[in-house]
Amino acid sequence: MLVELADKNVADIAADYEIIFIVNKDLGHRFVTDLADFELHSYKGDKLLNLPSKRKVYVGIKELTPNSIRLASALAFNAIKELNITSVKIASYSGDCTKISFQAIAEGFLLANYKFDRYKSEKKDIKIEKIIISTEDYNSKKIAIDEAQIGLDHARIISEATNFVRDIVNETPEIYTPQKMVQDAKDFCLGSANIECVVHDEHYLKSQNMNAFLAVNRASVHPPRLIHLKYTPKNSIKRIVFVGKGLTYDSGGLSLKPADYMVTMKSDKSGAAAAMGIIKAAAKMELPFEIHAVLGVTENMIGGNAYKPDDVLVTRSGITVEVKNTDAEGRLVLADCLDWAQSQLKPELLIDMATLTGACVVGLGEYTSGVMGNSYELQSEFKDFASKSGEYLTILEFNDHLRELIKSDIADISNISSSRYGGAITAGIFLDKFIKDEYKDKWLHLDIAGPAYVGKAWGCNPTGASGAGVRACLYYLQKLARNYEKGEK
Repeated sequence: MLVELADKNVADIAADYEIIFIVNKDLGHRFVTDLADFELHSYKGDKLLNLPSKRKVYVGIKELTPNSIRLASALAFNAIKELNITSVKIASYSGDCTKISFQAIAEGFLLANYKFDRYKSEKKDIKIEKIIISTEDYNSKKIAIDEAQIGLDHARIISEATNFVRDIVNETPEIYTPQKMVQDAKDFCLGSANIECVVHDEHYLKSQNMNAFLAVNRASVHPPRLIHLKYTPKNSIKRIVFVGKGLTYDSGGLSLKPADYMVTMKSDKSGAAAAMGIIKAAAKMELPFEIHAVLGVTENMIGGNAYKPDDVLVTRSGITVEVKNTDAEGRLVLADCLDWAQSQLKPELLIDMATLTGACVVGLGEYTSGVMGNSYELQSEFKDFASKSGEYLTILEFNDHLRELIKSDIADISNISSSRYGGAITAGIFLDKFIKDEYKDKWLHLDIAGPAYVGKAWGCNPTGASGAGVRACLYYLQKLARNYEKGEK
C-alpha cells in the first residue's frame, strides 16, 4: 500500500473515501460537514463514526501528539479496510514537528495494514492501494513539504522493518530454526552495500568459551549460531551495539513449561528479530552511527543430553553460574553474547533486547517494555527520545537488596532469584554481572516480553507479533542524530 503526499486541498483530491479527525471534540472545524449525522448518532467527538453513505469516517483524537495521530490512523484504517475501495484521502494534522507528525500518521496506516495469513486457506484481501495525505492542514498551518516527505519516507522504512520483524516472530518453530534466521540475515544484507554479515557456528562458540550459550542449545537438533551484522555509514559519530535474544523456540528445557505456557514460545526470538529490523532500517535511513547487531540464536529443548538444574556453567567471561531452572535460559545466552560484544566491538552504547521474563509482563502489563541499566540518565534519555514512537516504556531501577537474591552457595551467581518477587529486575541484575565496569553506564536492557507477542489486536498492532523494540530504538536513534547535528551531544 502506498502512502503519498498531495500538494492540494482535500476537496480537490479524488478518492473513494475520506478520513477526518475530530481534535479535542471540536465538531465545528472546517472539515466537519455532517453535523446532522453526528446528532443522529449522538457523536461526541471521542469515538469512531463511519458514514458509508457519505464515504467518510470520523475519528476522535484528544490531541495532536504523534501517538494519538498514529492510533487514530490505525483505527480509521481498520474501520474501512474491508470495504470495496482502493483510495483514501485525509488532511494534514501536523503538531509541533511536521516531519514526526507525518511519520506518525503514515505509520498508523502502514502498521495497521499488516497481516500474517500465510497459513490461512481463505485469505481476505485488502483492496486499499493508496492513502493520499493533503498538504491542507487542520490548523491552516503552512506545511513544510520537504519535512513532510521525509516523515513519510521514514514511516515507510520503519514500518517495513517492523513488519519484517513481525513476520519473523509470527513464523512457526518448525520453519523458523536458527538456520532460517541466518538465511534471513544474509538475504537482507545482499540488498545493502553497507551492511555486512558474519555467522559463527558451534565450533567458534566453543573456541570462545561461550559455554552458557552452548549449554542452552545442547538438546536441540539445530546447532546454535552467533550472527553478527554491521552497518557502516559514510561518517559515523558513535558505535552502537544491539544484542538480541534469539530463542527460535523455548520449551523450558528440563524445567519444562506447562502446555499453556509453551504456546506462543515461537515469540522468544523477538529480541534478535528486532535487532535485525533496526539495523535494516538504520541503513535505509542512512543514520550516522556505526551499528552492530549481535544475535544469539538457538532452541531450548529437552533430551538425554540437555543441561540440567544443578549444573554449574563457566561463561565466556569466567563467571560461574549455578543453574537452578533451565527455563531461565535467555539470560545465559545473553551473558555470553554481551561479553563477546564488549570485548570484540568496544561499544559506545550497548542495548540488549529480550523477551526475558514473565515477571515483566505481570508487573507492567502486556503492552509495556521494561527499561533497565545502571545509568538513570541514559534510561531517562532513551524513554524520552523514544516516547514519540508510541511504544510504552517504564524504567525499572536496580537496587542492592535485589542483588543479594542471585547469589549462589556453590558458584558466583545463580540463574534465578531466591525470591519470587522482582523477577524482571533480578534478571536484569543477572545480566549486569556480565557488563564490564567501563560499559556499566553505556548499557541498557530492554525486557520486551509483554508487547512482543499479544493474543489480541491493540493500537496499530494486529494479533500476534508487534515488532516490539524496533520503533522505540529507531526513534531514539533519530533523536540522537538530530541532537548531534545541533551540537547537543
